[in-house]
Amino acid sequence: MANLNLVQAINLALIQEMEKNPDIVLLGEDIGVNGGVFRVTEGLQKRFGEKRVFDTPLAESGIIGLSIGLAMGGLHPVPEIQFEGFLGPAYDQICSHAARMRSRTRGAFTVPMTIRIPVGGGIHAPELHSDSPEAIYAHTPGLKVVMPSSPYDAKGLLVSALRDPDPVLYFEPKRIYRAFREEVPEDEYTLPIGKARTVCEGTDLTIVSWGASVVQCMQAIEKSSKSIELIDLRTIYPFDMDAVAESVKKTGRCVVVHEAPLTCGFGSEIAARIMEKCFLELEAPVQRVAGFDTTMPYYKLELDYLPDANRVARAIEDCLAY
Repeated sequence: MANLNLVQAINLALIQEMEKNPDIVLLGEDIGVNGGVFRVTEGLQKRFGEKRVFDTPLAESGIIGLSIGLAMGGLHPVPEIQFEGFLGPAYDQICSHAARMRSRTRGAFTVPMTIRIPVGGGIHAPELHSDSPEAIYAHTPGLKVVMPSSPYDAKGLLVSALRDPDPVLYFEPKRIYRAFREEVPEDEYTLPIGKARTVCEGTDLTIVSWGASVVQCMQAIEKSSKSIELIDLRTIYPFDMDAVAESVKKTGRCVVVHEAPLTCGFGSEIAARIMEKCFLELEAPVQRVAGFDTTMPYYKLELDYLPDANRVARAIEDCLAY
């Protein structure tokens, strides 16, 4: 076992899978010589050479377009979009082409591609560097959307993404890149895409969350005297509704927590599914704790925008008091 942070776990997964699969190639802005803006790919160009780890121009549409061609040609590209706010220029390539290629060609071509994307706020970044757009891509058929909340999950989910025959958006919560360490097996292992994790068990209320918000939920649970169950989705799409429903049917109450704006955030989908599948077991309306329906503010107000343990704790109290 190695004691790793999120960055190190992702780096280890890339090394091990690149050694195993010579078709994996990494590309993106500054990922080669500099090892990426967050140093996630540090040392990989030196280890695997410039033909497998290479820098690109600052052109996200070009990065993803090139990656689609490489994938259709038999490789497994791993493009990095330096910050999630820069996914916009690549949206057409991702949603109109990568996501649809299997359907468009009736299976003649597939796009095995893992897009790595630092995501979310909490690091005092400028505009377009702190958003959480996972719901946009979860809404696009043909894409899988993954967001780990721990080093252990980060490695296992990335290995699964690198072995998937279709495009996977692998969102990396930058707020917890180096926030903590945990034991991560050095040996190979995978975690299935589409399977949630029960972080802690409880009987009074269920919290559903993902990414960096899981950490704030754990802090809120520590403050509560109630028995709270925490479900970490790990995969936004496909997501493990069976795990959510099983938990909510047991507790009768649910709070959903995410960084993205409230309106049309993925919490809306979860709340709707809970109503459909757990209506007779519900003791209270589903509560949502989310970012506000505004542009992410600059760093002076950033932490006021993001859901924190206090906001989660208040939602727990409101839901239990209903």
